[in-house]
Amino acid sequence: MVVTRHKSMWRLAGVRGFVLVAVLWGSVCAGQTGQTGTPPANVGVTAPTAEQGTVLDRVVAVVNGNVILESDVDEERRFESIQPYRGSTAEFSRERAVQRLIDRTLILQQADLESGAPIADQDLDAQLAKVRTDIPSCAEYHCETEAGWEKFLSDHGFTVEEFRERWRRRMKLLRFIEVRFRNGISISDDEIKTYYEKTMLPEYARQKVAPPKLETISKRIEEVLLQQQVGNLLRDWLRSLRAQGNVRIMSQGEVTP
Repeated sequence: MVVTRHKSMWRLAGVRGFVLVAVLWGSVCAGQTGQTGTPPANVGVTAPTAEQGTVLDRVVAVVNGNVILESDVDEERRFESIQPYRGSTAEFSRERAVQRLIDRTLILQQADLESGAPIADQDLDAQLAKVRTDIPSCAEYHCETEAGWEKFLSDHGFTVEEFRERWRRRMKLLRFIEVRFRNGISISDDEIKTYYEKTMLPEYARQKVAPPKLETISKRIEEVLLQQQVGNLLRDWLRSLRAQGNVRIMSQGEVTP
């Protein structure tokens, strides 16, 4: 029982660190139309038919000339609902989805300026195999089978290939963040000891579980602290990108210039 609780608590601690960088951006593989390159000329407008005008989609934000559509927001919220590492079970609001898409677009615009090897198929396959076992609601669909996985995704509005490409972009973004911010960060022994004494020990005491020795978990603590520092640097960088760029959130009924 003690071992199980140790694993459970460390899973939470590790996820909290990962959440700061990954789940904070959630489905960081946004599939928003026109997120890079020239925005399509016909999105976010009314397309007339022989009988009447029909709204195909609506532009909700423009980020340095790249558009975010209402359909992107809907897709983001659907994708968030099946994330295996969600930091909260609270409703993922439309406003939060819009802000996340804006931040992600800013990051991907910067990532596209830098050369890098594409995400290898074998790496993508390995992550997706784990995702299929980590999504809680996947169990009832038997996602370990191809038919079950396809049915699960279909019920949430995705094809297997759509989900695959979204996860590939997610991996691209996380790799960019790690290369840009994690390299050069060092965690001292004193920082690890302080985290152990002031954060981990009180948590073990609260759960009435005997704590492991510091030397056995120092590497895990180091990983959590690294993720926290990366998250802080990322937030500061995003504020700078927003201040230097041109980000415009459209109001209902507003037409893009």
